[in-house]
Amino acid sequence: MAFELMAPLMFAGLAAFLLLGYPVAFALAANGLLFAFIGFELGLLQPELLQALPQRLYGIMANPLLLAIPFFTFMGLVLERSGMAEDLLDTVGQLFGTLRGGIAYAVIFVGALLAATTGVIAASVIAMGLISLPVMLRYRYSPRLASGVICASGTLAQIIPPSIVLIVLADVLGAPVGDMYAGAVLPGMLLVVLLLGYVFITSMVNPAAAPALPPEARTRRGAALYRHALLVMVPPLVLIFLVLGSIFMGIATPSEGGALGAVGALALAAVKRRLTPQVLREALDATTKLSSFVMFILIGSTVFALVFRAVDGDLWVERLFTLVPGGAAGFLIVVNLLIFVLGFFIDFFEIAFILLPLLAPVALKLGIDPVWFAVMIGMNLQTSFLTPPFGFSLFYLRSVAPPQIKTADIYKGVMPFVGVQLIALLLVVFYPQLVTAFHETSPVRDTGNIEINIPADNTADKPGADGRTREEKSAAEIERMLREEK
Repeated sequence: MAFELMAPLMFAGLAAFLLLGYPVAFALAANGLLFAFIGFELGLLQPELLQALPQRLYGIMANPLLLAIPFFTFMGLVLERSGMAEDLLDTVGQLFGTLRGGIAYAVIFVGALLAATTGVIAASVIAMGLISLPVMLRYRYSPRLASGVICASGTLAQIIPPSIVLIVLADVLGAPVGDMYAGAVLPGMLLVVLLLGYVFITSMVNPAAAPALPPEARTRRGAALYRHALLVMVPPLVLIFLVLGSIFMGIATPSEGGALGAVGALALAAVKRRLTPQVLREALDATTKLSSFVMFILIGSTVFALVFRAVDGDLWVERLFTLVPGGAAGFLIVVNLLIFVLGFFIDFFEIAFILLPLLAPVALKLGIDPVWFAVMIGMNLQTSFLTPPFGFSLFYLRSVAPPQIKTADIYKGVMPFVGVQLIALLLVVFYPQLVTAFHETSPVRDTGNIEINIPADNTADKPGADGRTREEKSAAEIERMLREEK
């Protein structure tokens, strides 16, 4: 009975640590070690269990896939500080300036481009908040619409490759990153279209909320505008092709593609003559902090997972989900609701490293395609950046928003965009072809229940040339060896 209670108590202990406000990485590791020692004292676990920990930690450090995280982070931060986002927003804003909601369209379009070149949400939201929010307020955009469109566009880096979130999900679920990126292309484009559609409907229903740019604000016109647009948009598009194209075509691994992107970002910054020591130092400092944050959470989750599996926690979670009616459909509904609710309170890294290792075996049992499952989870996790009270996009925008933008305006402004993202999530759930169109479906296999059929040997009872069967020969050989020993 004590052993059966270890897993639920361990999970409850982790929830208590998190609610008390302890850092997630240390809460995970401390909770795992605490219950390990409790198990040792009660005789439920053997101390030799912790001998597996150094090997697991070494496996984390030796994992080449995780190198992609600092590479893509560094690439995004260099591009953001080199002024590429500012140039893109200014130029695309001029292109859409004659339309109602033109600046909002520009923010969404540039958000998608930045997502495809950076994969870093903080960089996208802060850059667009600093550049486009004052312009939108100057031309009398609704503060709620302006805040919502900036936060939602910044979170496109969550699902559009080269998303760091997809790299983490691929590592946790054991799915190929190339397939993950290919599967996320259509859902990412679908979400961009839905965001543009919402702005269009808002500009039609309430024109005062999203006016067009006045003629005096359009500094470039005609052929000059289009020539300048090409000059500004070609470098990021080339970088997107080099990074994602090399991964999709199998020329480079995600880590190699990230390294290529980091070098390309440095080259672009150097061409623009903005690769200063300060830019380089800030990018390196922020990259080190984010990478260390991810590594500490991963180490803590490894300690927790080692002990949790030792007390059959994975079987406990699996038994809980077997009680859910509806099979795979019921499982997916519960998982999406659970992740959506948790997104209000904890970060996507924490959800990925704590919850998904527990859900993956259940998905394995149900034969769910890992790429579709991961992209669906990524779409769901994207809402965690927008939902109060702990949506990180809200914090990023609040840190750079002018005083006239109230926190209530930001919270209320993102609510319609959360609805748009949920619509996109439902479309991915009900139409898996959106994900599987660009890769071959590869259902998860339960390696614990592989059935091996050995062909029956019908020659054992057939007599040989001396008239004896193989069994008779074996018995005679054993008798001979026994006589020799005597």
